[in-house]
Formats: sequence, C-alpha cells, structure tokens
Amino acid sequence: MNPRENMMAIWEGRQPDYYGNFFSAAKIVSDPIRMADACPADGREHKDSWGTICVRLPGAPGKHPHITSDNVVVSDIERWESQMSVPPAKGLDWSKAKQEVADLDRNETFVVFWSAQGLFERSHFLMGMEEAFCAYLEEPEAMGAMLEKIADFKIAAIEEAYKQIHPDVVYFHDDWGSKQNLFLPPDVWREMIKPLQAKIVDAVHRLGMMFIHHADCICEPIVEDMVEIGIDAWQGVIPQNDIVSIQERTQGKLAMIGGIDSAAIDTEATTEKDIRREVRRAVDAYCPGGRFFPALSSHLYIPGNEAIAVRELERYGRRWAQEHPVGIGEN
Repeated sequence: MNPRENMMAIWEGRQPDYYGNFFSAAKIVSDPIRMADACPADGREHKDSWGTICVRLPGAPGKHPHITSDNVVVSDIERWESQMSVPPAKGLDWSKAKQEVADLDRNETFVVFWSAQGLFERSHFLMGMEEAFCAYLEEPEAMGAMLEKIADFKIAAIEEAYKQIHPDVVYFHDDWGSKQNLFLPPDVWREMIKPLQAKIVDAVHRLGMMFIHHADCICEPIVEDMVEIGIDAWQGVIPQNDIVSIQERTQGKLAMIGGIDSAAIDTEATTEKDIRREVRRAVDAYCPGGRFFPALSSHLYIPGNEAIAVRELERYGRRWAQEHPVGIGEN
C-alpha cells in the first residue's frame, strides 16, 4: 500500500500495513486565505485579515491574539456589524497552492485545505476571551448573529478552495476547551456553535470532501454531537479524554487522530525509554477500538524528542498491524 491507501484502510476498518498519523500521508497547501493570517515568529505585533493584533514568539508553536482595550476589534457585541470587517474569500492569488498541488501524486497524498480559527476561536480573537465568554452567556442573540457571519465566511472559503484546488480534506481548527474541560458549558456550545458547525460540515460533504476537526483539548462531553453533525475525524485527541470510552460511545463513527500525550514527553527530563513507552501505550490502548490513527497530539519542541517518537511509531505501528490483523466483522 502507498501512504494514502494505508490511511484509507485504517479509515475504512480494513487491514493496514501499519498504524500511524493520518497526516503523514497529507499535504497542507499554502492557500491565500490562511496565508493572509500568517504571523511571523518574530515576537512583534501583526494584524491578521480580520484586524486582530497577533504575536508569535520565536520558537512558539503558533500565534496568539494580543488584545487590549485600544486594539480590540469588537468592543461591543451589540455593535459587531459596524465593528467587524469580513475579509475576502474570492479574488485571491491561488498560484502557489495550485503549484504545490500540481507537484503531488494525488494517488499517494491527500490534499488538505487548512481552515484555521473556527467559530469559537474567531469570536475570542475579535473580542478577547473574557468579553467573548460574557457575550456567549449574556448576549446570545448578538453573539449568534456574529457567529453566523463568521460561518458564512468559512463556507465561502471552503467553496473557493474546492473551486481552486479540489482538496480531499478540510482541516478545521477550533479548540473548544482546555485539558480540563470545555470552554463553554455543553448546553451553550450546543445552542451557539453546533448548528453553525453542522452547516460548515454539510458544505464540506456536499462537495465530496472529508471533514477533520482539530481540537487538542477536552471534547469528551460532546463527542456524540460531533458524530451527529458529521465530523469525520477528530485530530489532536489528548489522552485526558477517556478515548476508549469515546470509541465505545461513538461506535466507530468518529475516527480519531492522536492519543500520544505530547506534553508528557516534551520535557528535558524525558528519556528515550519514556518516549517509546508512551508511543507503545497509545497504540496498545486505542488501536484495538478501530479507526484510530496514533499520533502526537501536538508537535514537540525539546530537540530530538519528536524524532524519537516518530521513529518508534513507525516501528511499533507496523509491528502492531502485523501482530493484530483485522478480522471479518472487527472494527
């Protein structure tokens, strides 16, 4: 099997040659919509396409909004229409993305459109976390209207990406919680986020693409909802969720990517033995449930640790597949 065929075997519950990270067979292209929000890792302030000031420190995994009373985009949720400007989804230069796609063998590699800052993340990028939380609880009508406008942009961007490069996968980022819990109460998430998220997923499926949702956080209270709205796979699954229980509750309908506790092995004190043990633990614990892609839940930054984890996953993931063949009726 080539890499894409192997990942589809896991996806479909068939026998793979090896178990590993779905994204090892994927290419995230440099599309102009996402690149308009790119933030250099120089520690300086940069304005994204929505007007939010962001900072990315040297060596940091990503950018963070740096919101003050002087630069906040939406200072009053009741005036969001006059304060928020939606960036264009059309009329952009897709030449770089098209060339990256042309250079791929699509029989071997999935083409991925990365849709960063989902509904919840964009809301707090625009308002600041504290003010966004208050608006969700105290001004649900106005917040709901703003979220709908954000969802409309997301759908327009997805449709434009399909028109330009025909991705196989939409990789949608929206961290809905921390390592302890969801950010919003489940009932609030279901009222405010779920219906709009369903519209976005429906748009992806209507165009024949897969929808993979990134959230390296607790999502356990809403996994049945994730299945209900059609999310195909959850990426970044951290083991602070009861992954085995989730596999049982979702009855194999939600593929998962992750399971290796990145934070636990991303320290100076972590030994090679520790890293290898954690990789094997995740494979042994979660691959029996089927449709599971063992992977780091996030990148590692201690020099050398990620390379050790990847090598061990390549070795042990292949060995596990050989020693645990998928039988008829399993997974």
